[in-house]
Amino acid sequence: MDKYNVFGLGNALVDYVVQIDEDFLKKNDVRKGVMTLVENDYQKKLLEALKDLNPELHSGGSAANTMIGIARCGGTAFYTGKVASDPNGAFYKSDLKEAGVDFSVPPGSGQTGTCLVMTTKDGDRTMLTNLGISSEISNSDIDSDRIKESSILYVEGYLWDKQNSKDASVYAMQEAKKLGKKIAYTYSDPFCVNRSREDFIRISKEFVDIAFCNHEEAMAMTETDNPEDAIRLMGDFAPLVFMTWGSHGAYVSNEGVEKHIPGFPVKAVDSNGAGDGFAAGVLYGLTHGFSVEKACRWGNYVASRIILEMGPRINYSLSDKIEEILG
Repeated sequence: MDKYNVFGLGNALVDYVVQIDEDFLKKNDVRKGVMTLVENDYQKKLLEALKDLNPELHSGGSAANTMIGIARCGGTAFYTGKVASDPNGAFYKSDLKEAGVDFSVPPGSGQTGTCLVMTTKDGDRTMLTNLGISSEISNSDIDSDRIKESSILYVEGYLWDKQNSKDASVYAMQEAKKLGKKIAYTYSDPFCVNRSREDFIRISKEFVDIAFCNHEEAMAMTETDNPEDAIRLMGDFAPLVFMTWGSHGAYVSNEGVEKHIPGFPVKAVDSNGAGDGFAAGVLYGLTHGFSVEKACRWGNYVASRIILEMGPRINYSLSDKIEEILG
């Protein structure tokens, strides 16, 4: 039996999570509901303007949130991301450890990446990200022995923004393939797909066994305007595809056969981290003998718990709910 259920690879970012009024976004000309890469000075300026709201700090980044979710389900996870020898880097490592995720990448020089996560009253989240040294992760940071000890490698699409992290993504997938491990990939954000669609299709067909996307990413990948058409076409890119669609729940394409799995309707407090939590639930399920349908249902449940709280992750154990939810 493998030591780790999942080896996660992504941008290591310290999240500053805060609830705001929508007027703040308009005043500062921030595009609502998406992730935007920004310079450090601009992010610091907005953080200064929000300091009286006391933003919460969390170890974040998409794949890291998913690894934490796996741990909250009762699974085991290892995470690889690049942080600096600065206070945020020290916080990041200790916070991951406290959440039950192993992390052992040597710190680098420079500044740990940060993400300002702003949630409006409608539960929508807007992210302003300064990558810092997170995008400097390289092949030498990938521990093949840890991949060997894991059942699944999980890689986030946000890494495709810089050449170093692109190369590290491909290297990790090559290593996993050589070792006979399953490879999971999340396309992360529609803007990632729009910038890198041809690359994403290529690496999906070459490496990916399990793909994760939301309906907007799926439509961008397939260049369609209908989510149900999109999930059907996504089956051309990977054998197993999971597509979330908000309150509609999720759709699965398994070897070209599509199925809808209803969600758990709740009133969202903060949508940040819903997709990461969905992936956590699915990956936990797939590595613990669940059927594809049950893994997807568990993913829907984990996502429904995350959006009831501020911040991008679950901060309590969910393992005692599995039998109740899945029967």
